This record gives sequence, C-alpha cells and structure tokens, in this order.
Amino acid sequence: MALDRDGVILPRLRPMDVARRGVIFGLLGVVPLLVATLSISGSSDREEFLAVVGVLAGAFGLLLLVIGAGFWWLSAEDIRRLRDWHTLTTQAASVTIIGPAFLRSGLVLTVLGTAALVLNQFVDSYG
Repeated sequence: MALDRDGVILPRLRPMDVARRGVIFGLLGVVPLLVATLSISGSSDREEFLAVVGVLAGAFGLLLLVIGAGFWWLSAEDIRRLRDWHTLTTQAASVTIIGPAFLRSGLVLTVLGTAALVLNQFVDSYG
C-alpha cells in the first residue's frame, strides 16, 4: 500500500470503482428486502411496502447521487477514501471524502429502490 506525501492511500479513487462497489452493495441489499417482503402477509400490504421503499430509496438515492457527483467534481484533484479521514487538515477538506461516500450511498439506494419497484410489479402481477 503506497502513500503520498500527505499520507493518503494511493492510487486515489476512480468513479468507476466507487460505482461498481455501490451497485454491488445495492444488489446485496436486495436480500434483506426480499426477506422483509416475504415476512409481510397479504398481497396489498406487500405492494404498499415495496412501493414506499422503492419511491423513498429511489428519491434519496438520486439526491445523494447528485450531491456526491457535485462534491466529487469540486474536489476532483484530491479524492480520498473514508479511511483517509486522519489525513484531513482543514474542515473544508472533508469534501474530498464526502463525494465518494455520497456517490456510493446514492447508488446503493438507487439500486435498492429500483429492485423494490420491480418486485412491486412482480407482486402486483402474480400476487
């Protein structure tokens, strides 16, 4: 593991790596969603649960995606991982960590919301 002069882990984060991990975490989050959905009795209750989760997760996910992309753009020259928190020297430097964190969280929620809406259609058709 190489470090630069500020103690930041190299190589720095790339958007595709952050996006790939966010999508993988989002797909892993579908498993608890399935378990929660199967624990609800009644087709209409399942549909309502999935619709609410889908809309809320999708909306918050898109919001976090936009904010994360904005922070990433603001600090494009100095993107850091969350574990590089100890290398921050000013309060404004926290933007270098917030961008990737929000981007990954936004992708997790967007994938989870999309999966909930697809499951909602499935429950509606076959439930």
